[in-house]
Amino acid sequence: MTAPATTGTPAAPVRRPSASLGLVRTVLRLHRPALYAGAGLFAVLTGLLLWLHGPAMDAAATAWRQYDHCQEAACAYDQDSLLVYKSFSQYATIAVTCVPFLVAAWAGASLFGRELETGTARLSWSQSVSPARWLAVKLALPAALVTAGTSVLVLLHQRTWRRSQTRIDTAKDWTDALTFHANGPTTVALALFGLAAGALTGLALRRSLAALALSVLCTAAVGLGTGLALPHLWPTVRTVTDLHHNGPTGVGITVDEGLLTSTGGHLADPHCGSDLSTPCRELYAKLRAVGFYRDSHPYSHYWPLQWVAAGIVLALAALAVLTAFRLLTRQVGAAPKEARR
Repeated sequence: MTAPATTGTPAAPVRRPSASLGLVRTVLRLHRPALYAGAGLFAVLTGLLLWLHGPAMDAAATAWRQYDHCQEAACAYDQDSLLVYKSFSQYATIAVTCVPFLVAAWAGASLFGRELETGTARLSWSQSVSPARWLAVKLALPAALVTAGTSVLVLLHQRTWRRSQTRIDTAKDWTDALTFHANGPTTVALALFGLAAGALTGLALRRSLAALALSVLCTAAVGLGTGLALPHLWPTVRTVTDLHHNGPTGVGITVDEGLLTSTGGHLADPHCGSDLSTPCRELYAKLRAVGFYRDSHPYSHYWPLQWVAAGIVLALAALAVLTAFRLLTRQVGAAPKEARR
């Protein structure tokens, strides 16, 4: 008689730690100084914007009310509060618009350039992490932090600017170039482009200093190009006035202006003034001008312009990321095989 056969219990599979999670911890550990510096900058700018939104603006608004109610040449008002608010609001606006360039410099020099220059990247690739996964994690994690941090700063800046429009007489108008971008998603989009540019230049140059310079230069070029193209990204509104005015009229961002002729043509504004003066009337008659025109963007076009410009910058960022992945594949070839147990 034979003993019944027994079936062995299969061993439970051993769970190996995720390579991506390990890489996330490695990225955070390697770039801890930059993380601390970024958190410190975020805290300082957040505090500054909250102060401008609250106590500083209240003090400046009170000073403006005092000044507006002055009836005498010598009048007492809190001039220091006005000057402090004006200066620090400008500093805050400049700081928010400079965030994309700081991101580009860090990404090109430290996040990618230095790791490729020192060989840290290849060490990661030898630890069961494919180059593609390495690049994806090093882009995704900073992108999430950059998007969240920059979005908060932009929202705070916009809320502060909105509150200042009815309270501070010298507050910047929405057409001011720095204010325009500091209030909207173009700054967030440009920060993400700076990150993508840093990845691409770091992979291409493999030198931290050169990658820093080139990534900042690329980000500046895209920012400048976007600013130049922005007035042409949305249809304008035309304001036509007669020649009794001193020139073209209209509000917002001016795209084009000049004289309208009787044949429907457009001429440059000679800046003569109203046709109520004899020389100007004779000049306009010679030019066959019938009125002034101005093509411009009113405030209602602010968000369409912002979103179209931000979409273009994000498309360029996606193109830079795609190019970085293709360049990495060409440089290192296939992903390394996982180490055997």
